[in-house]
Amino acid sequence: MRHTLLRQSIRQALEAPGMNTIPLRALPAAALATFGLMAVPAIAQDEAGQKLETITVTGSNIRRVDIETSNPVVTIDRAAIAKSGKLTLGDLVQQLPAVTGPNMNPQVNNGGGTGTSSIGLRGLGSTRTLVLIDGHRFLSGDPNAIPANMVERIEVLTDGASSVYGSDAIAGVVNFILRKDYQGAEFSVDYGISNHDDGTSKGYQFTFGQSSDKGSIMAGVSYKKIDGVLAGHRDFSKNAVSRYSPDGGPIRLFVGGSPRSPYGNIKIPAAFASDFPGCASGSIARNPGASGMNVATDYHCYRNTPDANGPSDLYNYATVNLVLTPQERTGLFLNGNYKLTDSVEAYLSVMHNKTSSAFQLAPAVFGTPFGAVVSKDSYYNPFHQDFGPGAGTFAARLESLGNRRAANGTTNDQVSTGFKGSFTVWNDQQWNWDIGYDYGHVALSTTTYGLPNVDKLNVAMGPSFLDTDGVVKCGRPGNAIDGCTPFNPFNLQDPNSVAALRAGASPGVSSFYTKETVKRIDLNGGLFELPAGTMQLAVGANYRTEYTHSNADTGLIIDFNGNCTLGSQCASALQGGYNVKEAYAELFIPVLKDLPFVHALNLTVGDRYSKYSTFGNTNNTKIAVEWRPIEDLLLRGTVSKVFRAPTVADIFGAAGSDAPGLTRDPCDYSGTGANPNAGNPACKGVPATGPFRNDNVANASQINAATSGAAYAGFPIAPEKGKSFDFGAVYDPHWLEGLSVSADIWRLYLTNNITTVRAQSVLDLCFAGQTQYCPLLRRFASGPSQGQFQLILEPTGNLGRVDVGGVDLAANYRLPETAFGRFKVGLNATYMKNYDQQTAPGLGSNVTYHYAGHFMKRGSAQAGACPPPAGGTAVCLFPRWRAQSNVGWQMGPFDASWSMRYIGRFRNGSPAASQDTHPAGARLKGQFTDFGATVYNDVQFGYNLEALNTRIDVGINNVADKQPPLLYANNTGNANTDPSDFDLLGRYYFGRVTVKF
Repeated sequence: MRHTLLRQSIRQALEAPGMNTIPLRALPAAALATFGLMAVPAIAQDEAGQKLETITVTGSNIRRVDIETSNPVVTIDRAAIAKSGKLTLGDLVQQLPAVTGPNMNPQVNNGGGTGTSSIGLRGLGSTRTLVLIDGHRFLSGDPNAIPANMVERIEVLTDGASSVYGSDAIAGVVNFILRKDYQGAEFSVDYGISNHDDGTSKGYQFTFGQSSDKGSIMAGVSYKKIDGVLAGHRDFSKNAVSRYSPDGGPIRLFVGGSPRSPYGNIKIPAAFASDFPGCASGSIARNPGASGMNVATDYHCYRNTPDANGPSDLYNYATVNLVLTPQERTGLFLNGNYKLTDSVEAYLSVMHNKTSSAFQLAPAVFGTPFGAVVSKDSYYNPFHQDFGPGAGTFAARLESLGNRRAANGTTNDQVSTGFKGSFTVWNDQQWNWDIGYDYGHVALSTTTYGLPNVDKLNVAMGPSFLDTDGVVKCGRPGNAIDGCTPFNPFNLQDPNSVAALRAGASPGVSSFYTKETVKRIDLNGGLFELPAGTMQLAVGANYRTEYTHSNADTGLIIDFNGNCTLGSQCASALQGGYNVKEAYAELFIPVLKDLPFVHALNLTVGDRYSKYSTFGNTNNTKIAVEWRPIEDLLLRGTVSKVFRAPTVADIFGAAGSDAPGLTRDPCDYSGTGANPNAGNPACKGVPATGPFRNDNVANASQINAATSGAAYAGFPIAPEKGKSFDFGAVYDPHWLEGLSVSADIWRLYLTNNITTVRAQSVLDLCFAGQTQYCPLLRRFASGPSQGQFQLILEPTGNLGRVDVGGVDLAANYRLPETAFGRFKVGLNATYMKNYDQQTAPGLGSNVTYHYAGHFMKRGSAQAGACPPPAGGTAVCLFPRWRAQSNVGWQMGPFDASWSMRYIGRFRNGSPAASQDTHPAGARLKGQFTDFGATVYNDVQFGYNLEALNTRIDVGINNVADKQPPLLYANNTGNANTDPSDFDLLGRYYFGRVTVKF
């Protein structure tokens, strides 16, 4: 019976679908080598006396014969990686149902463009998902930086594992297992192109290896180039389609966008109010073609939406944005080991990746919110009043300066080296040891073009006059300023204005560097025999250091008001680091075996002690139980404490510009008497009497904000803590060979949730009595803009409690072989039952946001509480259902597969006041829109030319050319939709040829 089960397991390993929950129990060495699992010296023995190999599966440091344990692990095997037409490894991993919520990828242009992808399990963000390479920490966490030809398989642990791996394994772990003991050489070349004849990708990979009884070495190189795609080349993204109800009446759809247009957005000075009676927006814009020198005739009431007087004045920024950012990537790797003795070997793994990437945005914005100052004595100022802090306000789009664009260069290096071996102690118990050192660093350099030099332009917008020679000059009569050309901010199309802009443009350069080192020692082996098996222990310790350093041009350095010399792309210089000392122990206890209703009962307990130089110490424990009432059925459960200390970026992250929206200002008042909210600290600066309207809220325009780590904002921050629960069952019936089904119920909660506290949350929490947030709000204290926001700081801090829970389901079946070939089917699905965020639990100001099944629009308080990178320009979407299914076929040298990806339905908005995200504008309450499910289909065909050692793969991703749901520009920051979840390219064709030598 035992050998029959082994054979079944081997066949399942060899023929399992490319993506599945591991359905295996115990495999001999040959099967392990075929499946790509890491084999170590044999320590277990079956009833017939056959030695079986032990392995470690992601989620535990104990080496065991069993692969199917208490740890729920999903795998993506090498076949699935090789056959995929996905542009990056990140694309492949992000499609797993357990990966949801805001994640970075090359489709994110506004707020992205670095070519990286992030992985956030359970919707908890990438900072709570630990990325490993061969079980060692991978600093950048960017799967795109790992050469695909280097990877044997990807294991995804969907359970919290702080006790096993440390602080940032709260939501789970993604472990990239590298290829080893490779003999020969392999070359592949691939090409892909979209149905629109763009988004071209070209790449090649070369791998070679040599193995002997003394060791092995494997090395390779990879290259990939992906062309960018303009948003204007897709119907759903070529226009910024806005959805508003400006007066609380019917909802209107129109091509809108940013309120900062090339023709300006000028708040009407009091002296000219009579020239624009009944102007609802309170602002004016210059008429196209007009000089701008005559207020009464050259301007009209700024229209936020189309009306009987003309189209909207909002600027359609969408066309020049990108739905796929370009990138060019080169990777090198080396992986080897050498046996110094029969029981000691040295090993080395080196990875180097260099990426060039870019983003492109609409032309820069310019105006008083970004440090511009216009003198009332400027020759070109027809309003004869000052514009600037505490004075008049205007904003414009510098279209004549060209698009903002950035060139990013990223270098990613990772090294793991050390010695490992084995020895035998009492009762022939075998022990394994590993002493090693890990090093990683990431260096990013960014050069941004299309930025105005505000300091130079401010001089040019100072006093100026028409001299006797007919030339307008800076300064005053008799005291002209040499070398200065007056600038007219109210007519940006004037040739002199265009020349001044281009003369004052400056590129901005910033850099970011981060480094991590780990010194570690690990030891594991058997203690003694129990009636049910060998009790095993794994222990270890490590010392880890983290350091980051960012720098920026003087022109980019952000000031107290959130501005900088080069306009709206501000940054800052900051550095810092910390260290952590850790020790862990994990004990495996086989309790019972081969009893009625107890085929096997095992218990695993673990503990990890961590001492941080910044936050003291913590203990994180786990208890896991495996019970097989019968051999075919495994019941499992794990309870773990999870913990995450703030990262270097959380603490020392540099300040940078942000431009979020606000959906409400609690200080707004429509009455004529005393404003009842004027005494609230959140309303400091708001007029004490008379009506007040927040112009940013009313006009759905962005505000001036600055994100940063806690240190820059002087904001307190503490570790987050919680618990993770997972209870499941796995059924592998012996009466139906090839079938495996599993279900896991999971739940996780966190207190002191670490997140970027976005502008709306800062405002709401201060107004509700959380006074620690009030110093982050800065309003104009006087002048025409009194009460309007000058700046809101958005620090990283602790924001309440998070509860998330749901169910994972998986089923895989390999059908009996037929005359038509071999077929296999698989399903992997996740249902999110709840995702609740409490902003201030236990306090009267607490608000609970319910995320599951909802889309949180950009700028809403709900999105402000989402994990990074949501908030500013990103959005936050949590469908209740996500699933993947696949059907595979093989017959002789031919094979084919059909995969489906399902993203469930969701809702934007809510009839409940506390959940309302105002998807059609702040004036319409209780509005919501339901969106249906989205299904993507991918097909792949392969053929092995065995005589030529060549394989050919061709395929189509998104066969039906499914378009993403239109979520509208007023709700999103990229392409009218959510680039983290949906496909923006459309139908995509790919091909690959692989030759082995």
